[in-house]
Amino acid sequence: MNPVIFDMDGVIFDTEHLTLSLWIQAGKELGIPGLVELYPSVIGTTAVRTSEILFERYGESFPKADFDRRVRELYLEHYKREGLPVKPGAENLLSFLSAHAVSMALASSTRTELVRRELKDAGFIKYFSVIIGGDMVSHSKPHPEIFLKAAEVLGAAPGDCYVIEDSFNGIRAAAAAGMHPLMVPDMIQPTEEILALTEMVFPSLNEVTAYLSI
Repeated sequence: MNPVIFDMDGVIFDTEHLTLSLWIQAGKELGIPGLVELYPSVIGTTAVRTSEILFERYGESFPKADFDRRVRELYLEHYKREGLPVKPGAENLLSFLSAHAVSMALASSTRTELVRRELKDAGFIKYFSVIIGGDMVSHSKPHPEIFLKAAEVLGAAPGDCYVIEDSFNGIRAAAAAGMHPLMVPDMIQPTEEILALTEMVFPSLNEVTAYLSI
């Protein structure tokens, strides 16, 4: 079976909805409007690109340090209290692929240290022989660098790899890498552009398991 490269946020963990709720709360406290409308544009990007998008929208006076600090505080409070919500079918898919000795990589725009901690706390780190975080690459999705790096470390040809993504930028990156993009939409349903780039779209990871088992 072909190697599989996973995104993390919005694919394995239901963190996109959580992060949006934290943005909204921090925005209310700091008097920052329009975050709900802006949030979809940062899904699948690195922290650096997210900062650029925020400054592009609000200007150089945007209170980035205060905003980041408050979002981080709220995130840690939630994480300590409840952990991260796991997407339906995630554990079944990971265990299925592991049982069939499929090589798996994790390629996330989140920084590597945080990726490893969250996977470890959820009991999922054992499934991945390769973990590539956003701080390990120079270019954010939709640039294909992170997926090409994951394939290289796996020792796999890009054209042999499946990529499981939820974001538009992730699908664009996987397509640009010449891989097989599989989309499990999270917060945003695919547009015609994204549908044209995606091999298949699935309602959940349970259907991905069935597809890859064929």
